[in-house]
Amino acid sequence: MLKKSAGILVYKFDNNKLKVLLCHFGGPYWEGTDKGAWAIPKGELSKGESVVSAAKREFKEETNLDVSVELKYLGSRKVSHKKLAIIFYTLKDFDLSKCKSNTFKLEYPKNSGEICEFPEMDKYEWMDISKAKKMIISNQLYFLNKLEDVVGGTND
Repeated sequence: MLKKSAGILVYKFDNNKLKVLLCHFGGPYWEGTDKGAWAIPKGELSKGESVVSAAKREFKEETNLDVSVELKYLGSRKVSHKKLAIIFYTLKDFDLSKCKSNTFKLEYPKNSGEICEFPEMDKYEWMDISKAKKMIISNQLYFLNKLEDVVGGTND
């Protein structure tokens, strides 16, 4: 059985250039890694939770931002052999200075017995679509390509 995760790809146009909001994975594994370490805010559905509710909840948990605008379905894709990602999109210009992520606990360094707390996401950026395609984790590239097909690369 595939686990389902849901997320929201937020975009805007800046000087007629398509930009997307991506988040950088937090924690020691991703520290010092930039390329392939950025993602669409998303996460697993809770039991009995609707896909849209999960997408909004995960977006809020990972960014501290509320998405109260209409969401449109972008697509679904298997992102691993065990997980299906369901992504929505919306046009919205957020102030990223308000971003803050929830945290997770991890034994670090491994086998040290020391439990540390890390942000799930530690950086946020509006990236133009070409940069975003180079920086996003590879299993989510499909969604950037799909968004570009749907909204276009420029707003002429």
